[in-house]
Amino acid sequence: MTLRSPLSGRRFVIGVPFLWLALFFALPFLIVLKISVSEMDTVVFKDLFSFQDHVLQLALRFGNYITAAQDPLYYTAYFASVKYAAVTTALCLAIGYPFAYFMARAERSVQPVLLMLVMLPFWTSFLLRVYAWKALLGEHGWVADTLIALHVDQLLASVGLIATPGNLMNTPFSLSLGMVYTYLPFMVLPLYGNLSKLDVRFLEAAADLGARPWTTFWKVTVPLSKDGIVAGSLLVFIPCIGEFVIPELLGGPQTLMIGRVLWDEFFSNNDWPMASTVAVALILIIIVPLALFNKYQAQAQEKR
Repeated sequence: MTLRSPLSGRRFVIGVPFLWLALFFALPFLIVLKISVSEMDTVVFKDLFSFQDHVLQLALRFGNYITAAQDPLYYTAYFASVKYAAVTTALCLAIGYPFAYFMARAERSVQPVLLMLVMLPFWTSFLLRVYAWKALLGEHGWVADTLIALHVDQLLASVGLIATPGNLMNTPFSLSLGMVYTYLPFMVLPLYGNLSKLDVRFLEAAADLGARPWTTFWKVTVPLSKDGIVAGSLLVFIPCIGEFVIPELLGGPQTLMIGRVLWDEFFSNNDWPMASTVAVALILIIIVPLALFNKYQAQAQEKR
């Protein structure tokens, strides 16, 4: 009878996720990267390597990257995507943190009900929920009628979120509202998981030392919930950058985001190398916050 080394089980547990990432992330990314530096000949791509006169040649075409860096269409779309993703993340944090804090401090018997209410939108199709906002914010929609009756539309028009009072659809306001509504649960759930594990003895110690509730919240609760804030922010920010459905249904021409540009390059222009270039640049933009998060996690582990 032979004993199996504990390292073999550890390698298996670690190796399976790495194999999954290699097959479904690294390999597709390399394919897209290859297409982005290839030259398209009608409906096929020219080989990167060619062998002529006993010479092996490598032909990489970087013209698409130069075009993406110089054409205002692309960097304007990237800037708009990052802007709306950042605004959505900030609004989700401002709305989701108090709700997650309330959930974590509620009675144990009530917490499952509150958690179910947060997850309830996932029981309905994402597309149906976005379409519902078209009816709510459109002409004679009850949300639109309520905002108009309260003269909120005039305030939105004064700050440039809508073009004219009474017109709430296909504006930056409708786009931001739809994205916040859609991604709010992705902020609440990590925050709730972090705040529910918070050691209340820290709060009691702060109160015994004379700290007021507001001071305790900012000096104790918020720093101890940084992991939940970072995780929730990444879960909201990353998918928001490449969002296509919500800008297409709720946004207008002035809310062009990179997801729409990708769609046009792939299916309207049939320019796969350019579309792949845009996709590679988008992935690099997404990797930056992930790298910062990993660095933060590593620093936090070292301090512990």
